[in-house]
Amino acid sequence: MRRSSTSVSIVVHAIVVAGAFMAQLLAVGPLPAVPHEPMSFVGVIPVRVIDIPLPPPQRAAKDAAANDPTGPSAAPIDAPAGVAHEVAPTCTDCATTDAIGVERGIGSAEIFGRAEVNPLPPPPPPAPQTPIHLHSGMKPPRKVTHVDPVYPRVAQMTRVEGTVILEAIIDVNGAVSSVRVLRSIPLLDQAAVDAVRAWKFTPTLLNGVPVPVALTVTVRFALTEG
Repeated sequence: MRRSSTSVSIVVHAIVVAGAFMAQLLAVGPLPAVPHEPMSFVGVIPVRVIDIPLPPPQRAAKDAAANDPTGPSAAPIDAPAGVAHEVAPTCTDCATTDAIGVERGIGSAEIFGRAEVNPLPPPPPPAPQTPIHLHSGMKPPRKVTHVDPVYPRVAQMTRVEGTVILEAIIDVNGAVSSVRVLRSIPLLDQAAVDAVRAWKFTPTLLNGVPVPVALTVTVRFALTEG
């Protein structure tokens, strides 16, 4: 069995080798006549590099000029004999100026006029404060001047009594600036208003600042038996 498989393998290999040899003999087609030329660079221009020398430094010339004792910028060595008064330069072609030695050119501010310093306007008066009504946390003003009302003669003869209720505006100084009648008794209103206008109070403070306030006051008129 092993010999037969070896024989078959040798026959197969022989057939394959013979087929390859016959294929080479039977192959058709022209062979290349000219071999390929190698690639080369044509027209290369050589470049020549030239070093340009730097200019010599000028430090030596500057140092020589600075150390020159006769140069225009050199400091004087000898002390001056005296101090002369400075003379203002004269200019006949330029306009006169307020400053000595200053010429007015095209760019002078004289073209636009001289600026004048105007005093600032006074600050506007403070806006009037609107009276406020007393609320919690505010200490009411204290009356320091009291004037009793004068009982009108007509009201006494007609035996008119009662209480007049007024609204008084107290300014920041504690004076009564205005009075308005809230509940009226016609024969007694004017007497009550005249009395309240003469009252004086302490200033009312809000956060430490005096403010005008509106107070409601009552004035009672009563006849005495006698």
